[in-house]
Amino acid sequence: MSQKQNRRRTSPEHPAENSSCIAGRNPVLEALKSGASLDTVYISQESGGLQEIVSQAKVQGIPVKVVTDAKLSQMTGGAVHQGVAAEGACGTYVSLEDLLQRAADRGEPPFLVICDGIQDPHNLGAIIRTAEAAGAHGIVIPKRRSASLTTTVGKTSAGAVSWLPVARVTNLVSAMTTLKEHGVWIYGTDASGDLYTQQDFTGGTAFVIGSEGFGIGRLVGENCDAMLRLPMHGQVNSLNASVAAGIFLYEALRQRTSNA
Repeated sequence: MSQKQNRRRTSPEHPAENSSCIAGRNPVLEALKSGASLDTVYISQESGGLQEIVSQAKVQGIPVKVVTDAKLSQMTGGAVHQGVAAEGACGTYVSLEDLLQRAADRGEPPFLVICDGIQDPHNLGAIIRTAEAAGAHGIVIPKRRSASLTTTVGKTSAGAVSWLPVARVTNLVSAMTTLKEHGVWIYGTDASGDLYTQQDFTGGTAFVIGSEGFGIGRLVGENCDAMLRLPMHGQVNSLNASVAAGIFLYEALRQRTSNA
């Protein structure tokens, strides 16, 4: 595709979650495999099939404690724990520069997702899971009006949050400016935008995924380099945020690997 044109303008999180607790078999196992910093692994005396988790924890010198199902439910705020939980952050925040360095270390143009006000932890977890599977280098979220790396996010991501770094920034527009300075082209979403299959995502690329109820904020939208649209042929005129993210991410992956 030819050189891009000049840049153009175009409900509170669920409470009572322990963000230092990882719940569920896959999330705990992936945290162990990734070398995440865990203090203790807790297993239910009423559950079986946890031998691999116990073995991994012992190899890494992480204490394993046997507790009741009731204790696990209390620790995880009632989340579905599948008989196992671990004390330790569901993920560690990094800097924006760390995400860019990760791309450089791989010898790849940056491939990122910017979440603008994604407050539903299930959506954030699903976006992280898809982005990690598609080979993205990281996620960018704002410090305010956004879900954080809670137990629900870790659980919904199926452990992907242990592998994919998340940068939490004070100001999304400032972060976007920094990314542009490093050659990243930033795409928002709008019904009047260009069809997503007509864009080139083989260079530095970041997709902005807007909030569930309000979409992309005005200032964030004005600072996108281009707007994309998805074809909608039904009666519903929008998609779930994580589903839209998956479509964009896998189109970018297709383009990036088609000549590999």
